[in-house]
Amino acid sequence: MRQTFALRHRFAGLALGLIAGLASAATANAAPEADYAERPQARAMIDSLGAKGLDKVRLRELLNDAKRQDAILTAIARPAERTLDWARYQKIFLQESRVQKGVAFARQHRDALDRAERQYGVPREIILAIIGVETLYGQHKGQYRVLDALATLGFDYPPRGEFFRKQLMALFELEREAHIDASEITGSYAGAMGYPQFIPTSYQAYAVDFDGDDVIDLVNSPADAIGSVAHYFHEHRWQPGLPVAARARIDGNGYQALAKKGYKPSFTLDDARKNGVVAVSCDSDTLGSQYCFDLAANTPVALLDLTGTDGHEFWLITDNFYVITRYNHSELYAMAVLQLSKRLAEALAASPPPPAPATDATRGVAR
Repeated sequence: MRQTFALRHRFAGLALGLIAGLASAATANAAPEADYAERPQARAMIDSLGAKGLDKVRLRELLNDAKRQDAILTAIARPAERTLDWARYQKIFLQESRVQKGVAFARQHRDALDRAERQYGVPREIILAIIGVETLYGQHKGQYRVLDALATLGFDYPPRGEFFRKQLMALFELEREAHIDASEITGSYAGAMGYPQFIPTSYQAYAVDFDGDDVIDLVNSPADAIGSVAHYFHEHRWQPGLPVAARARIDGNGYQALAKKGYKPSFTLDDARKNGVVAVSCDSDTLGSQYCFDLAANTPVALLDLTGTDGHEFWLITDNFYVITRYNHSELYAMAVLQLSKRLAEALAASPPPPAPATDATRGVAR
């Protein structure tokens, strides 16, 4: 009996040890408690922002409230731009329903688009396409708390932790600068906000008050969003009147070296021609004149080789295409914006808005 009792206790001890070990392993595999306010980098952040006049108690409260979101870490590891080819990527953004929503949005905010074109030189269809790709004209502004997104990526995503901690600091500054409640505002898994999905540092640098109410509000003001997108492109050196891209015809294998150079224009149209790459002429281009080039031989260009629905698609692109990639560093994203902009331009031209109602001034009635 004594031996049996001892064995029982031994097996019981082993069982308890096994349970404890399993519990410990489960705890290790589960998302750790964030405790972001206690991280050394967070303390340094609080001190730095406190020196700029921000309330350190408020900053500590925000960081204590921030929650780690493992779904965000999963999402940033597999963005669509890295996992899809052009054939599949374009299907996400080039539906007819998105075009029609863009037309309706353009009609509703025609005055703001008119002013943005005049002031910044950016075509309305490009502005519309950015907002359409980013949030479907404000319908999908993001479901994550920006505070959680930026804290998760800033403290628990080492590959880009420094970048996202900078964004988190900018978010805290925006509470004072743009009257944003950092504990409530929601956005994308990367911490982008509002109609145009600006990250906090872009909000600070490029957002403008375009509706004249003395508040820069990209979350609730479509006019501010329109003006801010146009200002962003202007500041990144958009060139009015410069075509963005043209389909290219390939002769031989010389194009392969050019395609490896990336999407920043680094050679000329003449260099492309010498390597067997020629822009499709306007006469034969079935996609329309927007994709034709009537440019000097020394115009800087780059070459894209995309996998489309019918195989290889070759495109010659200009500095304006590169400007679009400053918004999102992906040639697939920029091509989606360009293609959507073309469809929007065509739809707007096919159904122009009704004329403004006549006033006493337009009727020539004297008072």
